[in-house]
Amino acid sequence: MPYDKFEEFHARITGGKTIWSAGAYDALSARYIEAAGFDACMTSGFGVSASHLGMPDAELYTMTENLNVVRNVVMATSLPIIADIDTAYGNAINVMRTVREFERAGVAAVIIEDQVAPKRCPICVGGVETISVEEAEGKIAAAVEARQNPNMVIIARTDAATEDEAMARARRYVAAGADIIQPISKTFKSIEGLKAMRQAAGVPLSLQVLGWLERDLSPQEIESVAGMATFALVPLMTVAKALEENLAALVAAKSSRNLPRPVAQHDPFVEKIGFAEVERLQLKYLPDPQPTGMAAE
Repeated sequence: MPYDKFEEFHARITGGKTIWSAGAYDALSARYIEAAGFDACMTSGFGVSASHLGMPDAELYTMTENLNVVRNVVMATSLPIIADIDTAYGNAINVMRTVREFERAGVAAVIIEDQVAPKRCPICVGGVETISVEEAEGKIAAAVEARQNPNMVIIARTDAATEDEAMARARRYVAAGADIIQPISKTFKSIEGLKAMRQAAGVPLSLQVLGWLERDLSPQEIESVAGMATFALVPLMTVAKALEENLAALVAAKSSRNLPRPVAQHDPFVEKIGFAEVERLQLKYLPDPQPTGMAAE
């Protein structure tokens, strides 16, 4: 992603103009997110773990495995990519290497959590454990020092269980250098709470549009507090449901003629994944094939 686009992205996400994104779990889903018209694409740790390992979001994959998925997503789309890097896979020194690796991969932003490693997904468990605020501050400050491009956005996520603690941590993370703050959806229960969080942090919020935020808030309410708003799980859950229904029908009928969900048509799909461009390059750069058994003169 060119430097000027990093600058434009940073200015928009920190300047009160909401970036709307969706959660990718691989390169193909990222292509569809771009084609749909989203401003950006977020690689969802929940989605990467489900797609890559078929396992829950419990930081079971390594930094390198996550990086490989993210690198493919960056290559597959021209959108700004926001990488979910979980706890950044260790202490502040690990954070520095993680941030450098993801920045080299071409991401526009990273999300760093203040959970104890290995993290647990807060939407799937009753509660999670956070590290001390002092340790979390050190990790954010290390991430800021490690990045080479000052326009790569550092998103500090807090999994604090109460609104007061979340707001107190937000202030300290911003003081440590975080560009925007991401609270988890379970902690706040109303738009008034999110507005208080926005005011306390002094910077825009990054919101995962899940649970009550998805059900109860209008786009205008979200935009009143958020520099970034992400439908993190809709792409993954859409595909999962379609697969479940069509595969069940397929195995029962042993026929694809009456599937409950429509499937992509061949020609638009191969165009989406770039066959036309590959064919153009083949015709441009590869020699004409010789008939079998005949040597070139």
